Amino acid sequence: MGLLFARKYGDLPKEIRVNNLKCLLLVLVFSLPSLSFAYGIGYASYPLQEKQLLLAPEFVGLFSNGAGAGIQGRVTFKPNQPFVVEGGFGVGTGDRPVRIFTGVDYEIFPDYDNQPRVSVKGSYEYAREFKQGINILGVAPTISKGFLFWGHKAYPYFAIPFALGLHDATKTYQSRLNMTVGIAGNIPMQSQGHLIGNAEMTVSLKDGYGGFLLSVAYPL
Repeated sequence: MGLLFARKYGDLPKEIRVNNLKCLLLVLVFSLPSLSFAYGIGYASYPLQEKQLLLAPEFVGLFSNGAGAGIQGRVTFKPNQPFVVEGGFGVGTGDRPVRIFTGVDYEIFPDYDNQPRVSVKGSYEYAREFKQGINILGVAPTISKGFLFWGHKAYPYFAIPFALGLHDATKTYQSRLNMTVGIAGNIPMQSQGHLIGNAEMTVSLKDGYGGFLLSVAYPL
């Protein structure tokens, strides 16, 4: 049944497939319960074309300070150079049961010749963490560079996300600092070469959390 559906779906015109994917994303947004956690740097370091849109399901896991596992969805869009914007939500388990996020990445220096890409990413999150509502404002300086790995181009990156969280109940602030390393690139399979994969690992430096993220993005 799944193979038959895939063949019929693949035979549809591209415009219909794109519209169906957008509708599916909207259905997921409004039908999934409010259980989410984990964020990530995402696809800002990957060289997107202007006006390019990515839809990405992601598997996330936390192994410290509120451990759990789940999935999230991310929408990434590059309106123009030097900006990349995104937003997302997720479902999962653990002590961080609600998180919705949005962010904007600003490129300071491009990935050119021997020069790495340098950017700064601002973000906003609303989270339920340990039964408390928290508004989180963050900034993440990021460095990335494209390299060839066994004939395939990929883009490792390194970021130091810093954030301030305002607790709704107590009206107090808490700072948190993480370190994130990751890599993004096209899936090295001929039949799936249009898909973009991303893998991240995050370590807490101060009042944050440790975790990982695995993602595959579909470009529109």
